[in-house]
Amino acid sequence: MDLYEKIRTLPTQPGVYLYKNAEGEVIYVGKANNLRSRVRSYLLEANQANVKTGSLMREAVDLDYILVANEHEALALENNLIKQRKPRFNILLRDDKTYPYVKLTLGDRFPKVFVTRRLRKDGSAYYGPYFPGNLAYRIVELIHRSFLIPSCKVDLSRYHPRACLQYYIHRCLGPCVEGFTTVETYAAAVRDAQLFLEGRSAELERTLTARMMAAAEAQQFEAAARLRDQISTVHQLQEKQRIATTGQDDDADVFGYHFEAGSLAVNLFHVRAGKIVDRREFFWEDLEVQGLGIREQGIEDSESESTAGDEENGLKFSAGEIFSALLKQLYIDQQYVPRTILVPVDFADRETLAALLTQRAGHRIDLAVPQRGEKKSLIDLAGQNARQSYIQRFRVLEPSRKAIQEALADTLMLPELPRRIECFDISHIQGAETVASLVVWEDGKMNKQLYRKFKVMTVVGVDDFASMREVVHRRYRRLLEESGNKVEAVLAGEQDVMPASSKKEPKTLPSLILVDGGLGQLHAAAEALESLGLTSQPLASIAKREEVIYVHGSEDEPIVLDRRSPVLHLIQLIRDESHRFAIGYHRQRRAMRDRDSELLNIAGVGPQTRQRLLSHFGSLRDIQQATAESLAAVVPRKTAEIIWRHFHSAQGAIK
Repeated sequence: MDLYEKIRTLPTQPGVYLYKNAEGEVIYVGKANNLRSRVRSYLLEANQANVKTGSLMREAVDLDYILVANEHEALALENNLIKQRKPRFNILLRDDKTYPYVKLTLGDRFPKVFVTRRLRKDGSAYYGPYFPGNLAYRIVELIHRSFLIPSCKVDLSRYHPRACLQYYIHRCLGPCVEGFTTVETYAAAVRDAQLFLEGRSAELERTLTARMMAAAEAQQFEAAARLRDQISTVHQLQEKQRIATTGQDDDADVFGYHFEAGSLAVNLFHVRAGKIVDRREFFWEDLEVQGLGIREQGIEDSESESTAGDEENGLKFSAGEIFSALLKQLYIDQQYVPRTILVPVDFADRETLAALLTQRAGHRIDLAVPQRGEKKSLIDLAGQNARQSYIQRFRVLEPSRKAIQEALADTLMLPELPRRIECFDISHIQGAETVASLVVWEDGKMNKQLYRKFKVMTVVGVDDFASMREVVHRRYRRLLEESGNKVEAVLAGEQDVMPASSKKEPKTLPSLILVDGGLGQLHAAAEALESLGLTSQPLASIAKREEVIYVHGSEDEPIVLDRRSPVLHLIQLIRDESHRFAIGYHRQRRAMRDRDSELLNIAGVGPQTRQRLLSHFGSLRDIQQATAESLAAVVPRKTAEIIWRHFHSAQGAIK
């Protein structure tokens, strides 16, 4: 049965349809109340030269469909299939960031706390999302300090011979070493952290107070003091929350957009407790080429979707189609949806989407298109910012250093703005003359005074992973040794931990360690750092060719950045500089090897003669160009003639 016959036999029930190309790939997913009516409309639109539909129908050769009970189920299924299949003709969510959650691994024997950007069904508890993004890191840091729950990569399913640094600086209960804590004590700390993350501050304060009094009566004054500090922290947070909630308590998401020359920028403002707490950006380009969000003038969508008035080359841009797809992918299946969502244009299934979100949230979700008043002013403000985002993105204006730092910290989940990045690369030819480079990006530029070269000493043959492990270990072991093994001082950035002779060397660990390579190099560097007790050091790698970024601890969530992203450009710049520096040193080592072997292959020239010649002439090239008389001034006449003849065999004997 061909495509057109299959379309004519479709049922008239609600469902989702999937167009496929000749390779069997899903190229478009849509939903409909009446499958037959909606899919048949594509034939009419294609005949009327609708840009998007015409391109779709020329490529489609097959059609699948899934029946559902109602339009709500169709919306949810359509959203899931679009996220799974990523069809080329659908409007796909292209986000510059995802907001973090705090993850408590309750399924583990000794739970840990992490910042993550992906929700999984793994038995863990997730709290969030948090606005702005760095709030999640501050909360995890507070949990470390107050409840001593770790977020290290150490395997806690078994005991280890010694604890890492976090235990000795009193940010961990030490579950990795037998006898440092008990299961009961650790479980109590986890319950406290849960109460804190769930916002049950009053209950947490009562629990901590009771335990503090019991510890004081048992004369366990150190434990009582720690509990007292926890109570103080919880009390301070309660006061801050009271101040923050004294004003308007409305939560809203506000959208604005700017379309120009076939490219689109959308801004989303998160308004929490009446204040704009963060902004999110989305970008699409070449919409005209793809036929996405574009309608031919005078042709209406079969579901009467509204169109904006932006026209380009005889085409009308359909903002409604963009926002319909964007809001579904943003809010369906999310744990938290604000009570108010403000959009600049109407679209066909707005009321259906609002009803579905209301049903899932358990309270009314107002999905509105304001035409006047304060809410319209917020949409206008988001639109103005979207225009600036468009200019920044598509007119290639260089962003500020701070903007890049903020974007880099947000993308790689760094706890603070990066001030210094150290990047390693390995270079060799089939295991010969293996060397490594270290380059340093500091305060917005490359600091060549801090570049370092390494000759790999312990690795034989081709083993990039072992080479990376050796070099990273040597680099940071030296930093610790020069600080008198004061790991705490290095982490804290104390100014007197380095000797006076090392003033050019950094006094602290970098904000980020970057390695050139994939997961193998990343894990090798992580092993080196863990052997030194540096388990919380931010570490990432960038894989060649694919330009995929892996962050240690989140390897199953690789980061693929847009090719225009300034964050990707910065990481590529640092990686390319480390590659250049490593290759330069490798070539230098190889030239020295070739030079040595060239002279030693000449009869009568041994190591001492070679050294005298190089000391006198400076290089192999100058020795090759020297006359026999010049050579005889350094070595015996007979040896000089042999050397000259070796390099000038075509010229015959010396006269």
